[in-house]
Amino acid sequence: MKRLENWRGEKMKKIVIATKNKGKVREMREALSHLPVEVVSLAEFGALPDAVEDGKTFAENARIKASFYRGKTGCACLADDSGLEVEVLGGKPGIFSARFAGFHADDATNNEKLMEELRKAGVESSPADYRCALAFVDEDGTNLLTEGRCDGTVRMVPRGENGFGYDPYFYTEAYPDRTMAELSLEEKDAISHRGRALRAMVKELEERLR
Repeated sequence: MKRLENWRGEKMKKIVIATKNKGKVREMREALSHLPVEVVSLAEFGALPDAVEDGKTFAENARIKASFYRGKTGCACLADDSGLEVEVLGGKPGIFSARFAGFHADDATNNEKLMEELRKAGVESSPADYRCALAFVDEDGTNLLTEGRCDGTVRMVPRGENGFGYDPYFYTEAYPDRTMAELSLEEKDAISHRGRALRAMVKELEERLR
C-alpha cells in the first residue's frame, strides 16, 4: 500500500484520478478532502499511454481506465466516463460524446455535430440526459462502481459561459429555463451526473477506508 501521513499522523492513501483535466481533479480532490487520502492527477506521472476505451457502456470504460492506470502507476485509481444521450438520436453521442465529431474533436466541433444531427432529425429540441460512471480500482484489485444521471433537454439555442462540453445546449430538468452552463458550481454539483456519482463513491470509500 502506498501511504503517506498527514499532520495528525494518520495514514494517507494515495489515489490517482485518471485524468489530466485540472477541473475534474479539483472537483474530486474537494469531494474526498475529509478522507485520509492524497489525491493526484495523471499529470504527475509524466507521459503515459492512453487507455483503450473499447467498452460498450460508460461503466465498462470507467473500469477499463481505472484498471489500466492502476497498473501503470501502481496506485489506487479513480476514473470516470461520462457523456450525453439524446433521445431523438437514439442515445447518441453516448460513450462517444468526447469524440462525436471525430478523434481530435473539441467542444466546439462536437456541439456543431450535435446541432447538425438535430437538424437532420428535423427537430429543434429533444429530451436528453447526462450519464456518468465512476470506477475505483484499489492496489489489491478491489473495484467499486457508482453511477449518476441528470435529465433535461437539448435545444439549438446555446446559453451560458460556465461548464464545458455540451453544457450550453443542455437545459436541466431541475432548472428548465437554464442551461447547465448557466448554473453556479454549487448548483451544478447538486444536480449533475458527475456530482451524484461522486457523492455515492465517497460513501463507498468512507466504508472501505474506515
